[in-house]
Amino acid sequence: MASSFASIDLAAAMVTTAPALSDWLVILPTALMILTGATLMMIRKSVRLHAVIAITALALLVVLDALLLWQVSTRGPVSMTMGGWLPPFGISFTADIFGAVMALAAAIAALLAAIYSLRDIDASGLRHGFFAFLMLLMAGVSGAFLTGDIFNLYVWFEVLLISSFGLLILGSEPKQIEGALKYAILNLIGTTLFLITVGYLYAIFGTLNMADIARKAGSIRGMTEDAAPLMTLTALFVLAFCMKAAAFPVNFWLPASYHTPRITVSALFGGLLTKVGIYALIRVTIMLLPVEREALSLVIATSAVLTMILGALGALAQNDLRRMVGYVVIVGIGNMLAGVAIGSSVAVSGAILYALHSIVTMTALYLVLGEAGRLTGTFELSRLGGLWGRAPWFSAGSLALVLAASGLPPFSGLWPKIMLLKASLDIGAWWLAAAILVSAFLVTLALARVFLLAYWRPAPGGEGEAATATDWRTALPIGALATLVLVFGLYPEPLLALSQAAADGLADPSAYIRSVFPGGLVP
Repeated sequence: MASSFASIDLAAAMVTTAPALSDWLVILPTALMILTGATLMMIRKSVRLHAVIAITALALLVVLDALLLWQVSTRGPVSMTMGGWLPPFGISFTADIFGAVMALAAAIAALLAAIYSLRDIDASGLRHGFFAFLMLLMAGVSGAFLTGDIFNLYVWFEVLLISSFGLLILGSEPKQIEGALKYAILNLIGTTLFLITVGYLYAIFGTLNMADIARKAGSIRGMTEDAAPLMTLTALFVLAFCMKAAAFPVNFWLPASYHTPRITVSALFGGLLTKVGIYALIRVTIMLLPVEREALSLVIATSAVLTMILGALGALAQNDLRRMVGYVVIVGIGNMLAGVAIGSSVAVSGAILYALHSIVTMTALYLVLGEAGRLTGTFELSRLGGLWGRAPWFSAGSLALVLAASGLPPFSGLWPKIMLLKASLDIGAWWLAAAILVSAFLVTLALARVFLLAYWRPAPGGEGEAATATDWRTALPIGALATLVLVFGLYPEPLLALSQAAADGLADPSAYIRSVFPGGLVP
């Protein structure tokens, strides 16, 4: 019996050589977050240690993601397959420039939000596991950006969804429970639709490995007499990911739920979660199913226009600052959808750059308006005022972020808007370009209204809470995020190069495929 096993050539089905040490970078971000979350759960009674451990882990996550981005930028995509099985049977983690840069941006936003939480999350929230939930949320976000397996993309969606439920209801206030219910119902429907679509994909392709799907798509498309299976598959993916990203007509859950939790949680959700949906949409439709995406481009573009315009009108109509920012997040989703609909190199690059800008800017905008609410004791615009006189440095940072969110120079929001406008005009889609401009104008009006009323006019009801914005726990994250949007606006070349390289890698996934199947190896 021993001799018969010895005669089996495991190299035909198993990885028989140890991976390079640098290749472990592709799984370390997710593993770090899971281990840190588990550690915090085990020491749940030592609440005073949670912040130190969590913030240290997030700082290390930023370092790991930066190293991973440097590696894939210099060496090309990196892949590691679990369990010793050769792909596509083993579960692969695969990082290219697109996934790595999104993971790094998310890690930076999460680190700064965690610092802000030192002032925002009370003892009850800490005792009920805020930092443990945050670690698991970042495990889901990192896993989604770095997985090379579409079923495991669903799994990481589930991880971040479950942890987001816990973050939503910290405090157990009635409005939080109501917001969590709306959030849960729509997201569970979207997740279920995603799972059904993954099953349909497996029935068509016989594989769940993204690199394997990318290389088989052309041959399956050619063998299929009727294009309906792949068109149906793509339409289901678009619908599922649009629900996750809060795009029209399934976007009403976001402004109904994102204003209910603590500001730190709203900032994390607004900055990160919808971008995971956009990431998945870009990855699947641009890299795996580009022909079918082209056929659905008008549908996606129509959704993009309605998402932008209705989101901007919703922002104008709001009196609650937190609900208003939720609608601004939706407008950004519409802009990114426009890039997906066009599908050209410039458009996809613009959508990716917009996603990076939105992660930083939306996180910062929630934190800024949260601090404005803390200073005045209210989030109602009709009762706000006098912030410029009370906290001029904080107000200057707020102005920078308002201009960035509006897409005005010299901040980071300008460049992706220009790229998307150019891509729209290049294909003659003047109506799409007009929608981008009109929505940007309306968002500028909405945010200018906030700044005029909350910052420049005198406080309508007296001085309000005698708090200041000089506390380092709020000044550091807001100042760092405002600096990032200014630096990216004045010196956009590095991000432009990264987003273009990411778009090129999606349009031509040969390097991605080779990282998973070196030398064309097929088990």
